[in-house]
Parts: sequence; C-alpha cells; structure tokens
Amino acid sequence: MSDAAWSPSGDAVAAVTLLLEPWRRVCAPRVEGVERIPAQGPLLFVGNHTLYGILDAPLIMIEVHERTGHYLRPLADHAHFSMPGWRDLVKVMGAVDGTRANCARLFEQGETVLVFPGGAREVNKRKGEKYKLVWGERTGFARMALQHGTPIVPFASVGVEDAFDIRWDAEDLLTSPLGPILRELGVREDLVLPVLSGLGGLPLPRPMRLYFGFGEPIDPADFEEGSLDQRAWALREATQRAIEAQLETLFELRREDPKRSLLGRLARAALNKAARWS
Repeated sequence: MSDAAWSPSGDAVAAVTLLLEPWRRVCAPRVEGVERIPAQGPLLFVGNHTLYGILDAPLIMIEVHERTGHYLRPLADHAHFSMPGWRDLVKVMGAVDGTRANCARLFEQGETVLVFPGGAREVNKRKGEKYKLVWGERTGFARMALQHGTPIVPFASVGVEDAFDIRWDAEDLLTSPLGPILRELGVREDLVLPVLSGLGGLPLPRPMRLYFGFGEPIDPADFEEGSLDQRAWALREATQRAIEAQLETLFELRREDPKRSLLGRLARAALNKAARWS
C-alpha cells in the first residue's frame, strides 16, 4: 500500500506531540493568522524551509493540528526514505516520498499537504541566505495546485536561523580537501550540510522563540490566463510574495515581543509566580 493511502493514527500523533513537548516549551511558538486556514481540505501548505529543517516543521504540524484539526502530510525529499530507522520515523509522522503521484493521492483523499519548494538546498543554506527562499526554477507545487484546484496556504517560520551561525557552508566544504571525498561518495551537492555553531559554540540551537505566520489562502482558480507553465509561474510568484510578506510580519512581531528570549520568559514566569504567592 502506498504511504499516501493512510493517515497517521491518533496514537502516533499523540506520541509525536508528547515527544516534542520539551522542545516546544523551549521554543514557545507564537502563532499568527491561524484563523485564515480554511476549515476543509484538501489544502497545500507552502512555506520557507529553515536550517536543518526538522527543528520547526514538526512544531508547525502540531500547532496546526491542535488549532484546526488538520494534520499536515509532508512531501519529503527522497533521501529521507533511503536511511534505515529515520525513514520509519518520518513515515510515522505522516511524511510521504515527495512525488507528484503521492501528492495527487493525498489531494484525492481530502488531506492537507505540506511542501517546502526549496527542499534540501534551502535547508542547507549558504552564508548570506538567512531566511531567503531558495527555490531555483521549481514550479511543481504550483502545477499540482492548478491541476487539482487545491488552495495554497502560504506560511512562514522565523527563529531557527537565528539560533545558529554558519561557519562553513557547502561551497566551503566542496572546495576543501573534503570535497573530492564527498564527490567520490556520490553525495548530492544540495545534501551537503553546513557546519553550524550555536549554543556555547556547539552545533546546538540557541534557545530562540519560534514564530509561525499563516497568510490568506491563494485560490489557483484566480490564475486562468496563459499556458499551464505561465499560470504555474504566476502562482509560484504569488505564493513566494505571500511567504516573504509573512516573514516581514514575523520579524516585526519578534522585535516587539517582550517574551522573545527564553531568559525573558523565565523571568516573567518567576515574577508572576512570586506575585501570586505575595
């Protein structure tokens, strides 16, 4: 049976939510615009991919599920399904191999699909690409939305890319003595992980609050003029602009947020507790 032919069980969703609860508490996600998400599927959620890719995406899935009942089914890079153990974990979370056939099957089942058009290349950002959409010439998600009449929900995530500094990116590594070894092993260039530093100079994320924002749904029926290629490009561009607008909104919210730091949140919690006891 295709992985797209089933949905994660309630027990699996509950287990994933429980497993991620400590990280969720550290990040204290602030969610904006959830009221814009349509009540009924199918839907296609399209957003920016951040460094490592796994630090915010599961939390986005949890927040959307708890607030709307939608459980997002990620279209994952083929590489995820080539790694024993890891592929079982991503399947339990509801991810499917990111093929057009799997996407179509999910739409037919009325499910909500999650896609990051930047894929692995956007996860493994280069220096100077912080929060940039690195989509190349990709229009596949837009073509699928047009062909199936599926509304796009643009969203943005802010926080993860402030938790790290890129010390060496893929270009640095591929031009180093390590480069020939990576090429000999057949490692895809877009899968070359950057070397990051964060908490204490280690490759661990500094504790940053995460911000998720959802924009107005984009109806593919509004893109009627031109060939399918032209319509797909126009829809892609509209989606990109909507995500970039959400990013700017979240940057502003973060600047004004008195709870943006973990220490700030702990201090406020301690003061509130002291006030209750006084």
